[in-house]
Amino acid sequence: MTTLALTDKDLATLAVDAVVVGIFSGTDGPELAPGAHAVDAALSGGLLEALVALGATGGEDEVTKLATFGALKAPVVAAAGLGKSDGAPSAEVVRRAAGAASRALSGRARIALALTGGDSPDGLVQAAGEGALLGAYHFGSYRSTPVPAGKQPPSTVQLVVDSSRDKAAKTAVRRAAAVAEAIGLCRDLINTPPNDLFPAEFAARAQRAGGQAGVDVEVLDDKALKKGGFGGILGVGMGSVRPPRLVRMSYRGRGAKVKVALVGKGITFDTGGISIKPAASMENMKSDMSGAAAVIATMTLVAALKLPLEVVATVPMAENMPGGAAYRPADVLTFRNGKKAEILNTDAEGRVILADAIARACEDSPDYLVETSTLTGAQLVALGMRTAGVMGSEALRERVVAAGGRSGEGMWGMPLPPEVRKGLDSTIADFANVGDRSGGMLAGGHFLSEFVSDGVQWAHIDIAGPAYNTGAPWGYTVKGGTGVPVRTLLELLEDIAANG
Repeated sequence: MTTLALTDKDLATLAVDAVVVGIFSGTDGPELAPGAHAVDAALSGGLLEALVALGATGGEDEVTKLATFGALKAPVVAAAGLGKSDGAPSAEVVRRAAGAASRALSGRARIALALTGGDSPDGLVQAAGEGALLGAYHFGSYRSTPVPAGKQPPSTVQLVVDSSRDKAAKTAVRRAAAVAEAIGLCRDLINTPPNDLFPAEFAARAQRAGGQAGVDVEVLDDKALKKGGFGGILGVGMGSVRPPRLVRMSYRGRGAKVKVALVGKGITFDTGGISIKPAASMENMKSDMSGAAAVIATMTLVAALKLPLEVVATVPMAENMPGGAAYRPADVLTFRNGKKAEILNTDAEGRVILADAIARACEDSPDYLVETSTLTGAQLVALGMRTAGVMGSEALRERVVAAGGRSGEGMWGMPLPPEVRKGLDSTIADFANVGDRSGGMLAGGHFLSEFVSDGVQWAHIDIAGPAYNTGAPWGYTVKGGTGVPVRTLLELLEDIAANG
């Protein structure tokens, strides 16, 4: 695992395998960013000219490597693109640049990042640390042979600051490490094959992670679910030989005055059930538990950072399979709160298990409820692979979007128009689990709203696209599980802790 450290030593004398500096794409051509000038001086003022000769433009996600030929103790300088210069780079730009550099420098054990500028503001130190650690993430549990030395991620990353004894910088590094560890847990869970992460095992891993973090964990098996009236979770799980679970994780920080409920969808594999999905890309449906993984990881992070809140997570887990006992289109399921839904499409199963979880979470009378899930393909159509859709109570919805902006995770507020809700009307039950094809993401939000108790501010975050990267890596985002929206949830919880 990659470790973080601070250094205030002269870049020219640092005993590392590579030094990373920043480069802007200026209006008149590339420009060196603050922090690069010490390296430029060691190279007799020729750094920028050499980088341009190698094709560097300063664009984001670009990393250009240059041999130092003994001018520095480090044999390589890597220039990470920061995009257009606007006085100083944002935290997210630095985070992405650090991640891109960390990925580009695989095979080099020790690297130093000089991306935080001359004043080393805390936010950029944290961003650089997060980006470097997230970019170095590697999931190799199922490799029969070790990763070759030339492809291993960096083992140590030193962040170059003015003073390595600065308390704020030290705090920023500890926080970056905690965030990256939680996201690493989330990514590991998402990337684990579904034959090894079925509901009972998923619950066991949540129990272990929570226990190690000091979080109380309760697991309800299928018998307890039947006794508790969780008809939605049981209905979805009927087609699998591996029965469902419901995990409850509880944390109460010192001085807590506000209670927040977190809910995350945990479909460990989604075939679509009887409304079966096409075979193409079905393997990616191991990621249909990304919301649950994010909530579990967030709970460990809340405990690690000792937030002054009471936070209770309710995480339903099931496998959606087309077995002989599977639930069918035309079935009617009865949920924890007594409401009944006609099932028109068994592939809209996420909202069915979330309904029970939201109803149970509301029994705790939380001040806020935040749920996240890979809920609809319509989210990808509307917002693409990098931006989550946020629905719910207007005030909390906007706070979630703002938290996403601060964390660097793309969020976009979406409405819940009343005419879309009409599409869920059923002739035999309280409502159906799907409506008209148009506005599918919004229909999913409307369905979930039926289970939120009056007076509870709530938000639903649809992460169908951002939770799992099926394309090429970019910035600090590797292929596979991304960890979205762990950082947004943390930002939101800290906002609630500070402002109620």
